[in-house]
Amino acid sequence: MVIGPDAKPMGVMQLGEALATARRMGHDLVEISPNANPPVCKILDYGKYRYELAKKDREARKNTSATKVKELKFHMSIDEHDYHVKMRQAEGFMLKGMKVKLLMIFRGREMMHQDIGVNLMKRIRVDLSHIGTADAEPKMIGKSINMMLTPNPIQKRVRKWTLEDGPDLPEEGDEESDSTGDENTPGDGQN
Repeated sequence: MVIGPDAKPMGVMQLGEALATARRMGHDLVEISPNANPPVCKILDYGKYRYELAKKDREARKNTSATKVKELKFHMSIDEHDYHVKMRQAEGFMLKGMKVKLLMIFRGREMMHQDIGVNLMKRIRVDLSHIGTADAEPKMIGKSINMMLTPNPIQKRVRKWTLEDGPDLPEEGDEESDSTGDENTPGDGQN
């Protein structure tokens, strides 16, 4: 069965006759359904056909976003300031739509206190619940506890650890002094 370039059936033809018809039209003969009885072929411009397929494939890939995974490592003896830095990093990654893999790494005798590590991972999950959700409970794998966080939908993401324009902290010279009335200020007559 041969289908013409205008998608109208041209009937059943022998292979040589179908090839001659395609050459006469300036197109190629492409077998579409080889298992049908009789096999179905179409007369078309093969280069244009490949271009259209590639274009559809690019459009399909453009609409799907590749998921990136960022990894943050923790130790159970993490300082509070370092913990806040890691929270800001994790929040920044999830605001951009990336997944975050959290690793709690144990060294030496720390393996005896895995409960401290599990509690820290649960604290992290709670502290980042405004921006993402955990895929599963923290899980011990080897000498580390793993947990994957997936960001919430864009409209449900809320900032807690980071500020968009930066922190609104006073500069070192902007601090107001505690005036007790006995300070010497220029221009008040005391030198």
